[in-house]
Amino acid sequence: MKGYGSMKYFNKAAAALLLVGSTVLAGCGQVHVGTVDRARVQEEAPQLKSVVDEANAKLMEAQQDAQSKFTANPNMTAEESQQLQMDTQRKMAGLQQMYSIQLEQKLNAAMQDIVKEKKLDVVLDSSKKYPSVLSGGVDVTDEVIGKLQ
Repeated sequence: MKGYGSMKYFNKAAAALLLVGSTVLAGCGQVHVGTVDRARVQEEAPQLKSVVDEANAKLMEAQQDAQSKFTANPNMTAEESQQLQMDTQRKMAGLQQMYSIQLEQKLNAAMQDIVKEKKLDVVLDSSKKYPSVLSGGVDVTDEVIGKLQ
């Protein structure tokens, strides 16, 4: 659980740094801050849900493929079994990375449109699990979900 504590500290430190930076910038003019609940966007935006569903299907397919290879060859040596496991893990890691990139690209494209429309200087994550915003800002979550219909 050491990593969990570190992530929590990092988010608080990042939020404090952003708050200080916003305060300094506010002295030079008004800073327009937006917030988005990334977790909610991922759960509710149809374009992102379809990517997640496709990723889950491909991951399940990779697991089933590996299982069928194990079943088809019950006399597999320990070395062959280990190689099949490693190949499956590599394939699944590649799939996860590919779909994560797709999710980020779609989310970033929608966010950039909203940033331009609303003339925002900064958009921070307001997800309940690891929020970087404790209060304030313009919530653009619904607009981002709307862009990802």
